[in-house]
Amino acid sequence: MTDPSLFPPSLPVLNDMRRTASGREWLERLPTLVEEFRDRWELRLGAPYHGGSCSWVAPALRADGTRAVLKVTWPHREARPEGEVMRLWAGRGSVLVHEHDAERYALLLERCEPGTELRQAGAIPAEERLLTGARVLRQLWDAGSEGEVPSVERLSAVSADWAQQAEERVAGHEWPAGVDTGLFVLGAELLRELPLTARRETVLHGDFNPGNLLAAEREPWLAIDTKPMHGDPAFDPWPLIQQVDDPFAHPDPHRVLTRRTALVADALGEDVTRVRAWAVARLVEFLLWWVDGSGDLSGSVRLSGQVRTVADLAEL
Repeated sequence: MTDPSLFPPSLPVLNDMRRTASGREWLERLPTLVEEFRDRWELRLGAPYHGGSCSWVAPALRADGTRAVLKVTWPHREARPEGEVMRLWAGRGSVLVHEHDAERYALLLERCEPGTELRQAGAIPAEERLLTGARVLRQLWDAGSEGEVPSVERLSAVSADWAQQAEERVAGHEWPAGVDTGLFVLGAELLRELPLTARRETVLHGDFNPGNLLAAEREPWLAIDTKPMHGDPAFDPWPLIQQVDDPFAHPDPHRVLTRRTALVADALGEDVTRVRAWAVARLVEFLLWWVDGSGDLSGSVRLSGQVRTVADLAEL
């Protein structure tokens, strides 16, 4: 029998997944899935981590004493190629895969210890954390250029879908004064056009924010929780730049972002103009997704101001 302490009511994934029919159906099967993989992979499980909105994740101990992490994910588009891509990376910048059941979206992964998130490493200056993240990201890109994973979607297809959704969301709201919807049109155009003009392509992490970089023993920092696509590398850096700390909370966000985008682009060998253009596109996509989900049109004034700052930086 599965230990009920592995599914405490406060666990975020249990609440977040109840919002949809497919999520509720998956939650009904989750205890059985966890029990199956515990027995199949001969694991001793600890209390689950309180993080993530669509995966159940817990520390595990293998029969040979190896410390690992069991991750069982709600089946969805972004998660489908995760295990295959991490096998391609083979520990170069990311955690290792010990076991993988692609059909049921289950992974047994290398455990990162102490596991501190890069965004929580406040004793390290922000720009040093940016360069640390860039070094890991470059490892992932190099490893991702060595082969193909058939299940990985092309960035051009995904971003074209985002562009269409963005246009529908723009048309679906009465925007308050102070919101420049022309920026949203620009963002949709960039989502369509940028993938088609990339000078090179590789397997992307897809969600390279500093919460997905953990302090480890085998390497100083390792990436987790990829949402991979294949395409323009300049797509990847923005979440790292935006979330290492809040650049828009600084007295002069334009100056901070000018320096930080240039610093990261140089460290990655990428064109800073493309890094900045992707920042605009991704900010617009996030803003429209957030408003559509929250219904908080008042917050769009502040967020559209952030888009304007980055668009000015990108000279768009």
